[in-house]
Amino acid sequence: MDDFEEKLKRSFERWPAPPSLKHRLIENRRRRKERPRWFALPFAARVAVSLCVFAGVFSALYGGMASYHAEQQRKGEEARRQVLLALRITNHALDHMNQQLAAHHRLRQN
Repeated sequence: MDDFEEKLKRSFERWPAPPSLKHRLIENRRRRKERPRWFALPFAARVAVSLCVFAGVFSALYGGMASYHAEQQRKGEEARRQVLLALRITNHALDHMNQQLAAHHRLRQN
């Protein structure tokens, strides 16, 4: 046999397990049982938790959208108020200008 076959044969030989292996496996299994796991919950509990998480995310998103809508509404109202104020100022300025033009026109006719 060549060297490769010899190494292959040795790699398939049985080796005795270390004495501490059984103890470590039992300890790992015990630790796994102690840790709470998502998949260890009953199906109904997983569904309930999923629904609660979904409801929380949905309400947060909806609340964010509602506050965004309210903010946009407030900005629109403020813009409307500013436009109306600008129109009042312009109207006042035009009235004043018309009065000056009328006075000037009266002076020219006399």
